[in-house]
Amino acid sequence: MPVGESYVSENFTSDIASNPNRSVHRAAARTDTRSALVWCGTELLTERGFQITGIDEVLKRVGVPKGSFYHYFKSKDHFGHAVIDNYEAYYAKKMDRIFDDAAQSPLQRLVNFTVNAKNGMVKFDFKRGCLIGNLGQELAALDTQFRERLEGVLVSWEKRVAECLSEAIDVGELAPGQGAQLIAALGTLAKISEVDELADRITQLENKRANT
Repeated sequence: MPVGESYVSENFTSDIASNPNRSVHRAAARTDTRSALVWCGTELLTERGFQITGIDEVLKRVGVPKGSFYHYFKSKDHFGHAVIDNYEAYYAKKMDRIFDDAAQSPLQRLVNFTVNAKNGMVKFDFKRGCLIGNLGQELAALDTQFRERLEGVLVSWEKRVAECLSEAIDVGELAPGQGAQLIAALGTLAKISEVDELADRITQLENKRANT
């Protein structure tokens, strides 16, 4: 997530300047402003959660007039779903990069994934966790639409991990049956110590398999 960078696309100003069509200007501005609001919301909701984050703060950070929010979103819930969509797309690219790395063995990809998660938490001084996990704890019992949306994201992540574990079994890195144990462990990740623990367990399984 491009946290700490400008919320406005670097190419936005030059695109506007090079195109004299006013309708195109307005469309580009609308798209870019909406994206900026969503990225800012992604940052704040990851740190604080949905209910405590005020729309006014998002608008102020991005520099958008207070009355403009409803030009882009029907409600705060609509905004929340847009943030989830954004985070899911961002995380899908990260998982593609790590899990599709054919230069690494399947188990090493899992190690790389957990290390990446750990480094992300350390980078932001443990102030940011997983947006999906955080919102799940906060909203799942309160809102059916949010719960179903968040569950869908988690299921898609579980599928990616299961595919990687299945590949590890196919190439002999894991014995049949070990993959389910790791999925269960991965599903409980919530603290940095658990990320370390999972990485250690994967390494132990690799070593055990190599010695048999």
